[in-house]
Amino acid sequence: MSTPETGAEENTGGSTVAQRYPYRLVTRRRAAVLLAAGLLPLPIACGNDSPDPSADPTTTAGTTTTTVPTAPISIPPAAVPSVDPYAGQPLIDHVAWTEAIDGPRLLVFPTQAGRRTTFPGSDERAWQEVVAESADADAPGMRDQFVCHWAWARLVQPDKPSWNLEPWRPAVGYQATVEARCNPGGPER
Repeated sequence: MSTPETGAEENTGGSTVAQRYPYRLVTRRRAAVLLAAGLLPLPIACGNDSPDPSADPTTTAGTTTTTVPTAPISIPPAAVPSVDPYAGQPLIDHVAWTEAIDGPRLLVFPTQAGRRTTFPGSDERAWQEVVAESADADAPGMRDQFVCHWAWARLVQPDKPSWNLEPWRPAVGYQATVEARCNPGGPER
């Protein structure tokens, strides 16, 4: 249990809350990652930057509210490894083509190294492994779907067995692919 004064974990009978409820720690870590990535809103107060007090909506007859300027919130960048801890290890276990209701689908099965790496450029290395296993994967829009899964599905669904890429989906660019939750042209069926 955390104490209201400090928020510190209190040891109750040899077991902390974090030990009894490990999912809370995982949820907090995911929230921290999403916050750092700018995906969770950060509650901050908004004020009026105008030096003219008559333009300040918080000024009323007889009452003045003073807003103290604060420094912008700075979030340190996530630690990026300088040496690839998974160098020489495959990031993709295998790929398999299937036929779905909408058309062909490439199932991409990442390895544990592929699920865990944060090394810069690992997304491109993994994509090259996909294309090496199936040259047909190099179709318009497929790389954007893959990078979207690489960047976001690993956070949102880290244990999803495979990532599904469909060549029939429209090639809309990476940003639109992310906005479509990696599935431009409609939901996965």
